[in-house]
Amino acid sequence: MSTSNAQRSVAKTRPYRLGKRADRQQETRLRIVEAAIELHSSIGPARTTVARIAERAGVQRHTYYAHFPEERDLMMACSGLSLERDPLPDPEAWLALPKGRDRLRQGLGELYGWFARNESMAACVLRDVEVHQPTREIVDLRMRPTFERVSEVLAEGLNASAKALLHVALDFSCWRALRSADQGADPAEIMSGAIAALY
Repeated sequence: MSTSNAQRSVAKTRPYRLGKRADRQQETRLRIVEAAIELHSSIGPARTTVARIAERAGVQRHTYYAHFPEERDLMMACSGLSLERDPLPDPEAWLALPKGRDRLRQGLGELYGWFARNESMAACVLRDVEVHQPTREIVDLRMRPTFERVSEVLAEGLNASAKALLHVALDFSCWRALRSADQGADPAEIMSGAIAALY
């Protein structure tokens, strides 16, 4: 084979090899993120260690650090993937509904639906917000703006008493308490009716 032919052959195979390597790196990265999400949902971010993530993902610690040199890098990846798979409700869509009970019912229904689908993760993350600075930072970045907008949209037209009860209704623990009562009643219907009755 001539030198030029050999060079062309190398040029053809190199992108393929680089592509396969990039694919393997992406697969490894996703495996690490998936392992971390599972741990965040079971024991919480504050108790999740690099050793546990690496063991669950089936990688060495140095491989973990090659992908996520800082804890914040991992938490951004985990929160991004989780919210991509199941986004928070969009409160802007509720503006098409009349202020008051209809809007409250729709908004609380969507929010409580998200809580139900993500109960284990939400319970662990919201608990760890109180004690774990990285978790607090990620929640402030990824979730707080949406929750603040949810509150603004649902509070339109409400008086002070109704707004106070809405504040309670938006809390994860309120939904959990209503759900655990298990009387067959719809938590969103209960809370929207109670709030609407105050204004």
